[in-house]
Amino acid sequence: MDDSNKDNHLNRRKFLRNMGLAAAGITIVPSNVIAGLGHTAPSDKLNIAGIGVGGMGRTNLRNMNSQNIVALADVDWKYADKTFNDYPKAKKYKDYRKMLEEMDKDIDAVMISTPDHTHYVSAKDSMNAGKHIYLQKPLTHSVYESRKLKELADKTGVATQMGNQGNSSDDMRKVCEWIWNGEIGEVTKVDAWTDRPIWPQGLERPKEKMEVPSTLDWDLFLGPAAERPYHEAYTPWNWRAWWDFGTGALGDMACHIMDPVYKALELGYPYAFEASSSQVNTESAPMAEKVTYYFGERPKKGKINMPAVEFTWYDGGLKPDRPEGLKEGMYPGDQMGWGGAIFYGTKGTLICGTYAMEPFIIGREDNPPPVTNELRRIPKAMEGVHEMDFVRAAKEDKKSRVECSSNFAYAGPLNEVVVAGNLAVRLQDLRRKLDWDAENMKITNIGEDEEIRVVSTDSFTVVDGNPRFDTKYETINAKKAAEDYIKRPYRKGWNY
Repeated sequence: MDDSNKDNHLNRRKFLRNMGLAAAGITIVPSNVIAGLGHTAPSDKLNIAGIGVGGMGRTNLRNMNSQNIVALADVDWKYADKTFNDYPKAKKYKDYRKMLEEMDKDIDAVMISTPDHTHYVSAKDSMNAGKHIYLQKPLTHSVYESRKLKELADKTGVATQMGNQGNSSDDMRKVCEWIWNGEIGEVTKVDAWTDRPIWPQGLERPKEKMEVPSTLDWDLFLGPAAERPYHEAYTPWNWRAWWDFGTGALGDMACHIMDPVYKALELGYPYAFEASSSQVNTESAPMAEKVTYYFGERPKKGKINMPAVEFTWYDGGLKPDRPEGLKEGMYPGDQMGWGGAIFYGTKGTLICGTYAMEPFIIGREDNPPPVTNELRRIPKAMEGVHEMDFVRAAKEDKKSRVECSSNFAYAGPLNEVVVAGNLAVRLQDLRRKLDWDAENMKITNIGEDEEIRVVSTDSFTVVDGNPRFDTKYETINAKKAAEDYIKRPYRKGWNY
């Protein structure tokens, strides 16, 4: 920030400290003095720091650049270089922890867009420092981390928002209001899919050794993940494929595509799930998968009952059957083919695309139902106002704040459901529907001594025109594996 803004910021903090809000003689504090956590007033600009500022982080910051971007942290300064150039006055760091320590009093809010495996630790540390948090999707790498972030948001009272921008869109509100108004009747089945992965998956761990680039701090990139040698296959972008760093196509896109389903049907937690996929190995997510979640009956909403729902997810080129009645030439979901969701109701079928885009009801394409306007509208949400709604919330006093649409009280449970799907994928060798105790974050129907076999390496050669396969398996205790997938072990130096 410039010197004048810095002086104003420090003077405001000094005033609050010297006067004391609890002093008996003070009953009213002017709105230009205190808001949110007391760092900044509604009329002032937030001081925002970024953690993970290449890629999507650059976009998120651009959508908040009406505020003061004061600090930037990234483990890869080559990948982050364009963002560094966007904000030449911002102080640069590789270790976000050092940034939080040195610039504590100069930071109001933090935008986080790191690889999935460091979402939790960076958000947790920032929240404990009293910072408002904008955190990219998926919220966390594991079920346990999601649960802990939701609890921490409740405890600290900071403003929070997950980066599933479609949650703020008007199309999201149309889907919800149409369903709650009974336009397609009661929904008992939903199919959803994505065109992802658009990066390599089903990979084995690279064997060759590579030198770490001088611009990258490999140890900081690893964060809480187990140590392994650097390879260019992991970063800066293909980390999504690897179980240690990412959550595959499901983790990448379900926070967008499942979102309208979760919100409109108020799904809560599933009681069971199961999966099938292309080959599963110990290192990376499969190339294609199908995951089915089972949700019980929920309380009535609006004009409709909420019966049990079967939700099925497809990715890697797999898609649900074309719904009956869809016009020839129409694509189910968004017209770009990214993916979408199909709600099967007792009175009709509703289809929407990624981010809930372009929803319609089969047979009513040219005569859509009216909206009830019961949900708060956020104009131009898909043009960066999802981020700016976070900025707005961060400036409001927590006692009267209108929370963001995808605050962690909502995003935490949604993300738990999303990443729980990877449990079904990784444990599918058990060959059964897995019973899920959501409250205690446990799969309840795995025996103490049960084992799964997972491919560790797979290759074949052709000899005299015939393929000769050489597939090796790793045998794993299934119960211990499930526990580790739900709450992954952190390496020394990192903790929950």
